[in-house]
Amino acid sequence: MIDEEALRGYPLDPPDVASAKKKVLVTGCFDWFHSGHVRFFEEVAELGDLFVVVGHDDNIKLLKGESHPMFPAEQRRYMVGSVRLVKQAFVSSGNGWLDAEPEIERIEPDIYAVNQDGDRPEKLDYCRTHGIEYRVLQRRPKEGLPKRESTHLRGF
Repeated sequence: MIDEEALRGYPLDPPDVASAKKKVLVTGCFDWFHSGHVRFFEEVAELGDLFVVVGHDDNIKLLKGESHPMFPAEQRRYMVGSVRLVKQAFVSSGNGWLDAEPEIERIEPDIYAVNQDGDRPEKLDYCRTHGIEYRVLQRRPKEGLPKRESTHLRGF
């Protein structure tokens, strides 16, 4: 059995936001972590230092249904935080489509990047109001790899 308490300190808070690069924020469930997520991280990491906020369990359940998430938030944070492209990973503390709002305020990103599935009017409006560049990226698999979508991989 995994000791969830042991994962709580990875990576350490407070956010490591001091950098000469732009700060790029992405949010998501990242429950069934796959090559499409890594490709997305590769693309957004080209824009600056990458900060990832995974949705907390109750919010994922609210947005995606009772069968979600498959893995607890601290495990998902650990997985995405272990990707070399990610400067730091967090668990969201808000609710709804802008569940990462408290983390956005702490990190103060220059860019909020989403893919087509994550594009929501609430996110765009928030970025316009707060002077954050909003980027919507197309889903493009890494050359030689198949297109991946968590919903299709799980079959529900």
